[in-house]
Formats: sequence, structure tokens, C-alpha cells
Amino acid sequence: MPHADPAQEARTGPATTPPPRRAGRTGLDWRARLVLVGAVAVVLVACFLFLFVKGPLSFTLPRRATFVGAMAVVAFTQAVATVAFHTVTGNRILSPSIIGFDSLYVLMQTAAVFALGGATVQRADGLAGTVAQTVLMVVLATLLYRWLFTSRRGGIVTLLLVGVVLGLAFDSLSSFLQRLLSPTEFDVLQLDLFGRMGAVKAEELPLAVAVCAVVGVLVWRRRDRLDVLLLGPEHATALGSSHRRELTTVLVLVSVLVAFSTALAGPMTFFGFLVATLAYQVAGDWRHRAVLPMAFLLGFATLVGGQFVLQHVFSANGYLTILLEGVGGLVFLTLLLRKKALT
Repeated sequence: MPHADPAQEARTGPATTPPPRRAGRTGLDWRARLVLVGAVAVVLVACFLFLFVKGPLSFTLPRRATFVGAMAVVAFTQAVATVAFHTVTGNRILSPSIIGFDSLYVLMQTAAVFALGGATVQRADGLAGTVAQTVLMVVLATLLYRWLFTSRRGGIVTLLLVGVVLGLAFDSLSSFLQRLLSPTEFDVLQLDLFGRMGAVKAEELPLAVAVCAVVGVLVWRRRDRLDVLLLGPEHATALGSSHRRELTTVLVLVSVLVAFSTALAGPMTFFGFLVATLAYQVAGDWRHRAVLPMAFLLGFATLVGGQFVLQHVFSANGYLTILLEGVGGLVFLTLLLRKKALT
């Protein structure tokens, strides 16, 4: 007799989602599925690196390798952050962008162009700028989390409401400042407000990989605790888990991932939501040991494969993030209309 899914049996309330498909329906367990998706990702990377090469390989390969590294970093940060965020909020409809990170990034970029000028911002746009933006966003998120979870009125609902209000406030202030910019400075600003993985510099990748490695290890070591958090606050506490401490720790790690991804490649509202939703269906197991790597591999394969097709088949280089955001938005609306609530 097959074992029941404890997370799905113990969770209560409208946030409960249907259990993922079992391996028995396809004959593949979660390990085999990871190997299969990983093999597809490797093939796509090889195609992207070595096919349709124009000019010397010594010149083309490093540039393409940098692009692949940027896509790997974005896929990892967005996928892991979204899956972890879904776990701690008990809600698979929401995404980390709901707490205002994208709006904060837009406001920071707009304020920098408004105060310093577009030329100055372009000269400072590098490793130092990425680190400064990441640190600022993480500090703000950490202060917000500490206030919310040490206050008697704090909690997930308060966090989401505050995030929505802050996002609207940031958007309004950004729109006001953008109206005061000259046309030239506004064009410079727009270049930084879209996903720009192709603009990631090689010197930025070592720091990006280091951040992903450190946060990835911390999240992976907590994979069993994340499984417990799926049971809800009452059951997690009854099993000996410090729910508030784990919740705050995971949210801070999520803030680091989202902040670094946004500072490195620009805002991506629905990409993480899209790959996380696919991972829940493809992983074949509800536990994070299967869902987390599956989400990363699916996101990486989607970025590499999508960029390869758009660049070499449709000659539409630079439209990948726009396309993915559109598809992710449609998936979000579909699930929202099916559930008829943000739960």
C-alpha cells in the first residue's frame, strides 16, 4: 500500500494544493526525472555554445559561456527563491516580487539616474554597483522581516500586505521621477529596467556563483526543515521546529537571492513562478530534495533553449525575458482564475 503524502494530509485551509503526480504514472521516480531534465539541459548548453558559430571559436566561446553562466545564475536564484517563498507562505500563487523587490529595484535605478545622470550611472554599472544594490535591498528586507516577525501583529499576511503597499508606493514615486527625466536619460534608464542577462559581465560571475553556492548550501541543508514547514505553523511547532526562526531565516535567504538576481539581470516578475509551477508537476515528489533541483534545471533549460531558438531560428535576440514574462503571466492568471483566490 503506497504511503500517503504527509504534507498534503496535514496542511489545512485554502492554501492546500493538489498532490503532485506520482512516479507510478510515468514509471520514473524523481531521481530519474532529474537525470532526464539535466541531460536535456546539457544538450541545450552544448547546442548554444557550439552551433551556428560565426568567426573564431576562441572569440565566440567565452562570450557565449558568460551568457550561459548568467542564465544559470538567474535560473538558480529565481527558482530556489520562489520555491522557498511558496513553502514559507503556504501559497503557490504568490511570488517573491509581491514583497516589492522589483519595484524597489526600479525606484533605485530611477533615483540614481535622476540624481546622478544617465552617463554617471552607466559608468558605475558594474560589480560595485551590483553589490551596492544587492546589499541595500537585503538590508531593507531584513529590517522589514525583523519588524514583522518580532511584532505581535507580524506574520505572513502582514508581510504580504506591507509588500503590496510598498510596491505601489515605489511604483508611484518611480513614475513621478521618470516624468522629470530628459528623453536621453529615460532611454538609459529603460535599458536597466528589463532582464539583461546578455549584458552581464564576466567579472561579475564569480561573485554571483559564490553567492548562489553559499545560499544554495544553506537552503539545501534546510530541505528537511522546509518539508516540515509545509505542514503549517501548528504541526511544525508540534514536531519541534522553531517555526518563526526558520521562517525568518528562509525569508532572508530568499531576499538575498531575489535581490542579487534583480541587481544582476533586472526585474523578472513571473519567471520564477513559471519554473516553480512546472517543477511541482514534473518532479514526481513533493519533497524539496526533488523540487528544488528540478526547478533549477527546468529554469536553466528554459532559458538556454529559449535563447537558442530565438537567437538562431527567429533572429529575435533580446526578447527572451519579455516572452517568458508573458507566458508566466498567463500561467499566473490561469491558476488564479481556477482557484478564484490568492490561496
